[in-house]
Amino acid sequence: MSTPFRHTQPPSPESATGRVAEVYEQITRDFGIDRPATFVVLASAPELLAPTWALMRESLIAGAGSRTGRELAAYGVSLANKCPFCVDAHTVLLHATGDHALAERLARGRTPEDEEHARLLDWGKRTRVPGAALEPYPFPREHAPAYLGTALAFHFINRIASALLVEQLLPGNVQRFRAVRSLAGRRLGPAVRRPAEPGAALSLLGDPGPGPSWAAGTPVGTAYAALRRAATMGAALLDEDEQDLVRHALRTWDGSHPSLTRHSFPGRDELPGARLALLAALAPYRITDEDVAAWRGPQHTDHCLVHLVAYGAFAAVDRIETALSARTAEEVA
Repeated sequence: MSTPFRHTQPPSPESATGRVAEVYEQITRDFGIDRPATFVVLASAPELLAPTWALMRESLIAGAGSRTGRELAAYGVSLANKCPFCVDAHTVLLHATGDHALAERLARGRTPEDEEHARLLDWGKRTRVPGAALEPYPFPREHAPAYLGTALAFHFINRIASALLVEQLLPGNVQRFRAVRSLAGRRLGPAVRRPAEPGAALSLLGDPGPGPSWAAGTPVGTAYAALRRAATMGAALLDEDEQDLVRHALRTWDGSHPSLTRHSFPGRDELPGARLALLAALAPYRITDEDVAAWRGPQHTDHCLVHLVAYGAFAAVDRIETALSARTAEEVA
């Protein structure tokens, strides 16, 4: 029986207990999808599951402003990251908001007719480039924590999905049919349109420390700080030289999609761990069975693999967020 997972086999959701079970319960209630693969794949590393969900919930689901607007931003992020799984998911979720014509226009590869919608989509795409000029925002400034949190959440989730899930959102790729997209969206409609109380996911987290300044003290900032703490734990799977290599590559990254050459990535025979981390950061859709096998060995479990991929994925998120924070600080000064 085929599964949506690549390179890893997470524990069955039916076996979940404790904090993992609590996360699944909240996802079902607030997201409207019962145990979606994008979160189940993280269950091998529960310490990553809760903050990833929390960041998405507090920004995309419970954040201020228009859900359609945040879905458009997430759609743009997913396009920029070349993540077909997430692009299709946001098409369905736009159907769930009731914006059926917009969802189908995007599904056909066309630009939204509404100028505001077009600006939101373009804004989401531009967030992939560290230091890109994102202002003036195509949304009210007081909604910035929700929109920025949504963008950063999906820069992380896209990379996890591209690295560890198959590209097809639904079995048989049936989401390519308009009727399927529309029906799936209508089924999710009640959950998507139901108001969500901000901060409910924070009970799933410990005390991650202060959030970034752009989050303005909202639950989005707490969730982001928790994900940063959990994702950077994966650095321990690399030695200092490998970590330095990853950090240097991200410092000079301009948001482009590098070609798969020896110049772009370390060789799998020499530095397989650094190669996997950098692929997860810059081109997760290029990770192969051979890349994983070269690093894995008997000492590395699914828990380790998920943590290494998350470390690489968050390295890209951190590069984007750091440039964003630096730009925000300059504007304040």
